[in-house]
Amino acid sequence: MNVFKNLFKERGVKDVITLFHNPSSSTSIRAHTFLKQAAGNAQSTATIDQAGDHSKQSKQERTEFDLDVVEDPPTPDQLTIILEYLGPSKAGNVVKDATGSSDAMRKFKASHTAFQRPVAVDWNHGRAVVGDNESELMKLIRSLPKDS
Repeated sequence: MNVFKNLFKERGVKDVITLFHNPSSSTSIRAHTFLKQAAGNAQSTATIDQAGDHSKQSKQERTEFDLDVVEDPPTPDQLTIILEYLGPSKAGNVVKDATGSSDAMRKFKASHTAFQRPVAVDWNHGRAVVGDNESELMKLIRSLPKDS
């Protein structure tokens, strides 16, 4: 399905990375700062004087993306998708004390405060990262779609 999305994607339309953010969490603040800087760096362009030989740069680097910062928890449908992206073994990282996807959904529906932030989601390429691990966040924003 992503093949068709990418085939018909309009030129100049940026991918969107959503960060489910908690501004009172230092982990979430670090993830937000990292993604905000990465989005800004991707959008800045070098002048001819500043430009070097960029021919060896990887084609896997995503040039630009929009960062959507959301302080509310995801909808149940969004959480279902996030859990699919991460896999059932990571459900406890997203919803406090969850032992699997169905347990995560049950606990989330009982209390939205069980949702653990930060969670960064690349909806276009089917990926998500929990926490502020810069290496994992970099993979999220720079990697090719799974079906390429």
